Amino acid sequence: MKKFKRLLGFIEGFLMVNLLWFIGAKLMNSRILPNPLEIYKNLPELFKKDLAGHVGASLYRVGWGLLIAFVIGILIGLIMGYSDKMNKFLNPLIYFSYPVPKMALLPIVMTLFGLGDLSKIIMIVLITVFPIIVSVRDSIINVGKENYNVLTSLGASRLQLFIHVTLPSIVPDILTNIRLSLGTAFSILFFSEGYGTSEGLGYFIQDSWSRINYIDLYSGILVLSILGLVLFILLDLIEGLACRWNREG
Repeated sequence: MKKFKRLLGFIEGFLMVNLLWFIGAKLMNSRILPNPLEIYKNLPELFKKDLAGHVGASLYRVGWGLLIAFVIGILIGLIMGYSDKMNKFLNPLIYFSYPVPKMALLPIVMTLFGLGDLSKIIMIVLITVFPIIVSVRDSIINVGKENYNVLTSLGASRLQLFIHVTLPSIVPDILTNIRLSLGTAFSILFFSEGYGTSEGLGYFIQDSWSRINYIDLYSGILVLSILGLVLFILLDLIEGLACRWNREG
């Protein structure tokens, strides 16, 4: 029943956005804001051409970028959360690097690593890794010591304490961070794919804009939005399976 209500909520949101879009297009009556029906009609034609390739290229970059960021972020976060010495040592470095606007590093990253996939993946890693580190570290530090007492008194090992106490405590925060990182990763991808590539949804959108093809432009934006929505729904399903104990109401 809860899953049905959630699905119904997604459908209502989708219909509401399209209704507002339709009304806005009718009121403006301009080719700058085409009717959503024209966009949906255009999508099959685009997928017959090359849009699927652009989707695949973007997913490849986002997937690898987030995977690397989460492996690095979780490892460093665990080290900082469990070791006061490492936390004191790494904390100044993290907080000095965190506020640096990563988009300003794009020319440097592309100069060092080229204009291909690697530089775009590195940009995603740079932007998403720091929030993950801080989130994992804070989640571990905030686990109350009393939560370990029962298992400790029963002779549990450090690995067992981690699996049965620490991990369930930090997984919800990690999944929340994945959601936030997905939006950030797609935003960065949009800008980075405008340089040195002819593949990806970011490139497709910017290329359509330069050709003043508003139908293709909005089609690319729509596909990017649907892609993000599908990934968010998948994360909700994963959270429902992995954190049943944490879901209320």
